[in-house]
Amino acid sequence: MKYFSQFILLALAAAVLLGLQYQYWLGENGRVEHSKLTAQIEMQQRSNDNQVSANNLLRTDVHDLKNGLEAVEEHARLDLGLIKPNETFVQVSTAPTTHSSN
Repeated sequence: MKYFSQFILLALAAAVLLGLQYQYWLGENGRVEHSKLTAQIEMQQRSNDNQVSANNLLRTDVHDLKNGLEAVEEHARLDLGLIKPNETFVQVSTAPTTHSSN
């Protein structure tokens, strides 16, 4: 009888230990869930960093457009084909040349 009560106590302790281990590894806020959330946080942080970089670039571009004529002129040249008076427009072709032998 003495050994039976010790066995029951040991079985109960093992069941509690297994229950706690299950909660730790597979429970609602367990280790597996923690790993998934950590991966999602890292992915979102990388996305946020990319957006911050893009926002800073746009902020700089807006500041240049508001305060300087050089940026406005650059955009006009690239996007609208601005040519000032007394300037010569030169277009360089990047098409491959073919030579025919006669």
